[in-house]
Amino acid sequence: MLTASDVYANPPPAAAAREPIVLLENVSVQYRVPKERIGTFKEYAIRALQRRLQFMKFLALKDVNLTIYRGEVIGIIGNNGAGKSTMLKVISRVLRPTIGRVVLYGKIAPLLELGAGFHPELSGRENVYLNGALLGYNQAEMDEVFESIVDFAELRDFIDAPVRTYSSGMYARLGFAVATARIPEILIVDEILSVGDESFQKKSNDLMQSFQKQGTTVLIVSHNLTKIQEMCQRVAWLSRGELKMVGDPTQVVQAYREDNP
Repeated sequence: MLTASDVYANPPPAAAAREPIVLLENVSVQYRVPKERIGTFKEYAIRALQRRLQFMKFLALKDVNLTIYRGEVIGIIGNNGAGKSTMLKVISRVLRPTIGRVVLYGKIAPLLELGAGFHPELSGRENVYLNGALLGYNQAEMDEVFESIVDFAELRDFIDAPVRTYSSGMYARLGFAVATARIPEILIVDEILSVGDESFQKKSNDLMQSFQKQGTTVLIVSHNLTKIQEMCQRVAWLSRGELKMVGDPTQVVQAYREDNP
């Protein structure tokens, strides 16, 4: 049986050709954070009308430059609050950078929050088509993959039940199955490798490995440094919004550990 290290040990030909698929150029993301806690929307609205709101500026990303190549697996590491999820949201076009630009040369499947966009009162079947539309697929395209989605999620007996009746595991399985129903050019994974039971985790990992072997570029955020070293060909280390180091997984992880004993 193939292990993660067997599959990811060497860059595929597409990655070796060094063809860019994602470019981050001088990317900064700035948030405005209220200086004091406001309990209700009514209080917020009153203070806004009275011009008594005070904000602090917080840079979640600071002048990040990064080139990601077609077919490679790249890991993103850093402490909580380092800007990892913000970077993935910028690449996924969920957020717009305050400064700089992001250039994409492929279609993205972002696994940032499984089932984002699901409506609890709609059935699993209806949510498959709804979520597919949010990911940019038309009804004919979703018709082609609907049966495989249901089978992969293991929800054949529950697909016509309202999603509000699903357990968290069922919800996550359906979200993952929809997001990975078609082979993406860019797969973005933000700490969701542990969803579902052990059997589903293995099936999910196997699917992502098969995507990578077919040329999909994979971006992974994880605090599991061992898995990052096994799966990735390069690692990017973010610290307080800044890109501190990019390169060989062993070297970057070692430097990160030395900085965070």
